[in-house]
Amino acid sequence: MAARGQYRLNPETLLYEMEKVPMRTRVGKVMLFVVLSLAIFLLYLWLYVGVLGWELPKTTILRKRNAEWQSRIEMLSRRLDACDDALEGLRLRDDEIYRNIFGMNEIGPEMRASGMGGVNRYNNLEKQGASPRLLSLVTRMDMLTKKAYVQSLSFDDVALMSRRAGDMASCIPAIPPLMTDPTTYRLSSPFGYRSDPINGTTKMHTGMDFACKPGNSVYATGDGVVETVRFELFGYGNSVMIDHGFGYKTRYAHMKSIYVTEGMKLKRGECIGETGNSGRTSGPHLHYEVFYRGNFVNPYNYMDLTMTQEEYQQMVDKAAASSPNLMIRPHQRIKL
Repeated sequence: MAARGQYRLNPETLLYEMEKVPMRTRVGKVMLFVVLSLAIFLLYLWLYVGVLGWELPKTTILRKRNAEWQSRIEMLSRRLDACDDALEGLRLRDDEIYRNIFGMNEIGPEMRASGMGGVNRYNNLEKQGASPRLLSLVTRMDMLTKKAYVQSLSFDDVALMSRRAGDMASCIPAIPPLMTDPTTYRLSSPFGYRSDPINGTTKMHTGMDFACKPGNSVYATGDGVVETVRFELFGYGNSVMIDHGFGYKTRYAHMKSIYVTEGMKLKRGECIGETGNSGRTSGPHLHYEVFYRGNFVNPYNYMDLTMTQEEYQQMVDKAAASSPNLMIRPHQRIKL
């Protein structure tokens, strides 16, 4: 490789003469300069960061930005906490007050959280290196959005049911299933624990027993739809189950004859059959049960035994006149 030169002043001749410098020398100088510069930079970096404990300008900027984002995330977390508390309050009022008033079943936690499981919804965020705290906030936002949507649907159902509140009064089983004439029946067994009249064991009696002669007319205690009609040799014997809506159902058991069929719509006061002695009984009587939201309740709390015979007869006549079922036959009318 050819050497390159540079002009230098000759003090003897006072002339600039070319002095040839080998390429190797020039390269060595450049390398030495680079090495010395790097050493000085590293020494400066060590003194700046390691000895003095100062941060690099870029690190300071990044730390400031990170603090700002952490503050925003903390604020978002507090807002999500407030939203979660507000939704929980709405849920409690919805399940324990609004839906309870109209006999609607509660929305379970599985339904409120449905659609949140399965495939990893945040795979892209994880690939981008999102922190666990950020992933947790995103998950909470999705869950709150889902809960708010389910809650809005629930309130829509409650609003629809509230518009039917006028129908609720006629659907609640609010009258006795028999004519309110104390000379035609007696309350032989109330709701609650008792000694079984057949085997003597103590067990829960899930309804009320009206001891009476076979052939007394049995009436629907509220508007509803016949859910089941059963003819059995044991157990309830010949029985009818009526779904009144709003969480209420009633059962009439040990009947002699039944005049209704499954799916038939009934009005309060329509005759559904006659009392009898079918099934497992110790004597002729009507066993009457009231269900609310799937649980047995005391029928005594849902009937007015002080209702006069005239009022009861007027109700029966009105039900017979307005019903298309024509279940009330002339010989089944109550004799006052």
